[in-house]
Amino acid sequence: MNARKNWKRRSSRGMTLIEIMVVITILGLIAGAVVVAVIPRLEEARHSRAELDIKNIESGLKLYYARKGNYPDTATGLKALVDMQILETLPKDPWGNDYVYTREGNQPVITSYGRDGTPGGEGPDADISNRKQTTSAAQ
Repeated sequence: MNARKNWKRRSSRGMTLIEIMVVITILGLIAGAVVVAVIPRLEEARHSRAELDIKNIESGLKLYYARKGNYPDTATGLKALVDMQILETLPKDPWGNDYVYTREGNQPVITSYGRDGTPGGEGPDADISNRKQTTSAAQ
């Protein structure tokens, strides 16, 4: 009878060190799987946000064009949209850099230089722009 009381007292005390280690290992595996699944999606989300920002800026430029009859010159840039109260503030790209505005002929070009903040690059470092991309036919 005494042995049963001692066993009940020991079994209700809590978890053993091995049980705690197993739980921590399982939580670590779950956290690792989540990180592996989420990190690539963050770069995709930043890329999508940059594309959306560029489209919004492009819409603002079209409104500017409707009011003024031309697009702002490269020197004035996107500041003209803020001056005309089309945009509240100059937007930053998802990586914290300014969007680059140029006017090629009478067409506005808005560019984000991607994660690295420099022209060119591949993958997440690739430039994102509203410029129409021309692709050559495969040979």
